[in-house]
Amino acid sequence: MFQMENFPPYMFGGLILIMLIGFPVAFSLASLGLACGFYAIHMGWFPSSFMANLPLNVFGILANDLLLAIPFFTFMGAILEKCGLAEDMLDSMGQLFGPVKGGLGYSVIIVGFILGAITGTVAGQVIAMALISLPVMMRYGYNMRYATGVLAASGTITQLVPPSLVLIVMADQLGRSVGDMYKGAWGPSILQVLIFVLYTFFLGVFKPHHVPGVPESARTLRGSKLWLKCLRGIIPSALLIFAVLGSMGGLPGMDSAIATPTEAGAMGCMGALFLAAIHGRISKALIWDAMHSTMRLTAMVVFILIGSRVFSMVFQGVEGGRWVEEMLSNLPGGQIGFLIVVNIFIFFLAFFLDFFEIAFIILPLLGPVANKLGIDLVWFGVLLCVNMQTSFMHPPFGFALFYLRGIADTLFKEARIPRPVLSKDIYMGALPWVCMQLLLVIVVIFVPQTVTVFLTKETVVDLDNVKIEMPESSQDANDSLAGPAPSTEQDKESSDAEQKRMNELFKVK
Repeated sequence: MFQMENFPPYMFGGLILIMLIGFPVAFSLASLGLACGFYAIHMGWFPSSFMANLPLNVFGILANDLLLAIPFFTFMGAILEKCGLAEDMLDSMGQLFGPVKGGLGYSVIIVGFILGAITGTVAGQVIAMALISLPVMMRYGYNMRYATGVLAASGTITQLVPPSLVLIVMADQLGRSVGDMYKGAWGPSILQVLIFVLYTFFLGVFKPHHVPGVPESARTLRGSKLWLKCLRGIIPSALLIFAVLGSMGGLPGMDSAIATPTEAGAMGCMGALFLAAIHGRISKALIWDAMHSTMRLTAMVVFILIGSRVFSMVFQGVEGGRWVEEMLSNLPGGQIGFLIVVNIFIFFLAFFLDFFEIAFIILPLLGPVANKLGIDLVWFGVLLCVNMQTSFMHPPFGFALFYLRGIADTLFKEARIPRPVLSKDIYMGALPWVCMQLLLVIVVIFVPQTVTVFLTKETVVDLDNVKIEMPESSQDANDSLAGPAPSTEQDKESSDAEQKRMNELFKVK
């Protein structure tokens, strides 16, 4: 027979076990939460009225206006995936950097970063870049493991680069501003791109046959036409990034916001439709596909949120929050020890759970402990977001690898690539990029300024040095409230005459 003191560990273990079954996470969470809740009522750990609050609790969560930003940003990303922007940018960047050793790799990394800043979705980005770049890389002799690794890793950058959906959920769960979460993510995002670029550069120096340059004969555009095509993709994208992120204070150096995340998302949808019109790709079919994918993702998020709320409410009811706090607060090493243990835990949990599931299930348990330890919650949220990037790259369960596997098979069936891509090459090719992502996790842990450098510094008031000067006497106080007295008899007579005139003016006849 269980006791309430030792029930939370069993409940958490049941969570891990039920995730391994493979049943949809939202319904698994809700079922486990309800079963544990009824058992707790049977044991008398809390009254039945506790569970009666569940509907109000769920409606209260779904009434959160911040969650409205998710369908807006999803729709914006879906439109931009299908409007031809990725194709144009990859073609122009590939020709610009192509002759350099690793040039195609540079173009994939840079385009992945730009697309991540305007789409916020992984699946479409990996698919679009693989369809365009994988045949070109194979044609010019790129190492297969490097090619698959850079395509998958560049697609996952979008989880960290604002306006990432993960950061919106992080801000909601941690009670922080979305704009601050976006500003905090810019430092690690830029650092991530630099690490990827340096890896490609050193590979070009020490193993140039892995990343050969594209011959001059393969370049179809040169000079001003090439630069014009590059700018045609970059400038509208930069304007959209500035409009969406800048309006809600999500860009470095901006201390105020003129729009909520929901309003910024709506504006981003209009900008995405405008970009699709510029590229001549806007159509009824495109809008319908974007609406369909937005509906699917939004419904998934809402159901996961409901299931996680059922589980977490019961978990808190049996004092699971206290169990987690006591377990994690007493770790050796203080803040650093806590962050290292939590990130190892998240890394292995990401083998089985999606980033939304981790954010809704685990983050509400970890956030209060991090706050108690004095950890900046924006730093904490961005750090976990950096870690959760690896969930898309974990062999063998990474979704980015699944997308790449499917696209490679499709390209071979259509005879667009000369030979099939082996699963071994996809998985082995992902390992160096996962290591680079983990390197970024370590940097962010030990150098928090990578996150906090762009945040607005809070004004700290030292209450010990605050001085309030009081009047020396009550008469002085009355005099200060009454204002200065007339300085001369002439001023006093003038004041009396003015008062008499005003009385005559408003006299009721």
